Amino acid sequence: MTVQTVVDRLRRATRVTILTGAGVSAASGVPTFRGADGLWRTYRAEELATPDAFAGDPALVWEWYAWRRGLIASCFPNAAHDVIARWSRTFTRCRVLTQNVDDLHLRAGTTGLVRLHGSIWELACWRGCGAPPWRDESHPFPMLPPRCPRCGGLARPAVVWFGESLSAADVAAAYDACACEVFLTVGTSAIVYPAAGLVHEATRHGAFTVEINLEPTPASSVVDAALQGPAEQILADMARRLHHETLL
Repeated sequence: MTVQTVVDRLRRATRVTILTGAGVSAASGVPTFRGADGLWRTYRAEELATPDAFAGDPALVWEWYAWRRGLIASCFPNAAHDVIARWSRTFTRCRVLTQNVDDLHLRAGTTGLVRLHGSIWELACWRGCGAPPWRDESHPFPMLPPRCPRCGGLARPAVVWFGESLSAADVAAAYDACACEVFLTVGTSAIVYPAAGLVHEATRHGAFTVEINLEPTPASSVVDAALQGPAEQILADMARRLHHETLL
């Protein structure tokens, strides 16, 4: 399948769903925090992004998150974010599902966004005192670790850690979004569930499925079209073709 084939499908579609992962933010300079480039001091993300790690040393975990927030604060949405944001507003029904916690989709103006793994810019009470999650874009924090404004106890990042379940409401919204005409998975490894299973759910609903990624993934053999290359380049190319055809 070619880019033009996907564009032709998009041109006829009204219901489009886009699932994004770390590859969408790569061109913005957001590190993946996993693999060989994910080392921080002598730790890996899998060692720090857990409830047990926070319970054992909340100051260490918050030091890592404060460092991450500082890096992300200097990043800006790239062409991939911009195209997805534009499509979220122009297709009759467009849902964007993301595994990213950087909120670059929000900064680009994306609507209908489901943040499956939460946001690095939001906090929650570690004690579970009942305070709703709150947004805090302070950098640096005036106090580290930060505290819950209601009970004064420790605050934690409002993200989904290893070993934790996704929000039931977000999972339900994601599966509901699979009832679409075109389903694009962009910059994801297709190995983290339940997100990795969404492309199969979209296929079950009869959607035309597309993968955009730098290299093959487990999803490459099951989608209708697998396009390899930088997300920001491929999506920008699609957007140009769609706009040109609209003007004809």
